[in-house]
Amino acid sequence: MFDTEKANKAYYNDLLKHFGRHSMTPDQFAYAQMHTVDESLAHLFPDPESFAAAQALRKQTGYYPYLKYMEIEPDLIAILEKYTGRLRIAVATNRMDTMNKVLAVHGIEKYFDLVVTALDVPRPKPHPDPLLRVLEYFHVAPYEMLYVGDSELDDLAAKAAGVPLAAYDNTSLAGDYHIKRLGELENIINM
Repeated sequence: MFDTEKANKAYYNDLLKHFGRHSMTPDQFAYAQMHTVDESLAHLFPDPESFAAAQALRKQTGYYPYLKYMEIEPDLIAILEKYTGRLRIAVATNRMDTMNKVLAVHGIEKYFDLVVTALDVPRPKPHPDPLLRVLEYFHVAPYEMLYVGDSELDDLAAKAAGVPLAAYDNTSLAGDYHIKRLGELENIINM
């Protein structure tokens, strides 16, 4: 839904800088893009003392200042407007306490019937728990759902839940479908 690269780089690099550490490596950034903030901080600050200090700073400063760096993906609003009321639409994310703020700041919270964050399930992606929560909430079978994701964790979660995946702009994912733009979802939905 969003290009979060600028926001997440700024966020994690600012935390690292605060503690006198170097900016993220490409591998560290790839990890942070897919995992929860807790998992990402544990990866960036592996010893217990620095992890606790980073967590305390994160909770004090928050993610809100970085929301301005997030960019809505092309076609998102058009797809949401076309299918709101016709289909049930949910978010299943490894974000923890920021997703509802992200949706509100961008004025799109009204389009979603359900938002499932990493805080709402016992285990985040790559476990199927977020997708299973969506299936349970809507009382639908896995084949009746389409999950759009762009990461390896999305691919693993979809497989584990038995839900078809539309791999967004990532040809390295197995996916049941591959799309370069969100507008291409119409072709899949209309099949």
